[in-house]
Amino acid sequence: MAVRGNPVKQKLAAGGTTYGTMIFEFLSPGLPQMSVNAGAEFLFYDMEHSGFDVSDMKGQFAACRGLGVVPLVRPPGKQYQYVARLLDIGAMGFLFQMVESAEEAAELVSWTRYPPRGHRGAIFGGAHDDYHSTDIADTIAHVEARTLNAVLIETEAGLANVDEIMAVDGVNVAHLGHADMSISMGIPGQFDHPKLQGAVDKIAEAAAKHGKAAATLAVDAAWGKDFMERGYRMMSWSYDIALFQSGLGAGIASLKAED
Repeated sequence: MAVRGNPVKQKLAAGGTTYGTMIFEFLSPGLPQMSVNAGAEFLFYDMEHSGFDVSDMKGQFAACRGLGVVPLVRPPGKQYQYVARLLDIGAMGFLFQMVESAEEAAELVSWTRYPPRGHRGAIFGGAHDDYHSTDIADTIAHVEARTLNAVLIETEAGLANVDEIMAVDGVNVAHLGHADMSISMGIPGQFDHPKLQGAVDKIAEAAAKHGKAAATLAVDAAWGKDFMERGYRMMSWSYDIALFQSGLGAGIASLKAED
């Protein structure tokens, strides 16, 4: 039996646009199914800014099986031990934080590939290949081909080197980190500032130049539409905390309006 593919990576490589959301707080076993029902094609699980652990992620990755939704993860940090374990329990890709050079990006990619192209250690017949004992060479080819590597461009140093970063083989997506970028630029929270807006376009241009995709978190519809018109093709619609609070807040406000 062949290893599952990654339809999000395939769609982006073909020039398409994909939609999903980010998860920081809520890990119900039903979350992947509810997300699919809402139209999500991927879920970015954030382990850097949450209390999620590896066991949490293993349960979520398992819940994604058979639903068509692609589980991606921001690891707690940029160390091999995190990348290797998350791959082995079923992650189909990563969102690496604060990538600032081509050399750093190449090292991160190497952790997602087996020798001689990388440094990933081997376990087969486990969660990442759905517990099938298949041909090892075939499994290696499939799991490497499906792994999506997104890098967060969220500092001025990363922005300065974004062209070289996106030229790295195995880097698939440049993801704007708008909050951190604004802080790095000395304009915290000023997302309409010309410096931040210049970064938006520079990231999209670098991704397109190298046949890669640009990604962002859409804080609202106007933001998302604007970014898509500027070439962004991997769109996270908000994140779980904001979605819950905005939905609940709107509902309560509508009830109060009837008083």
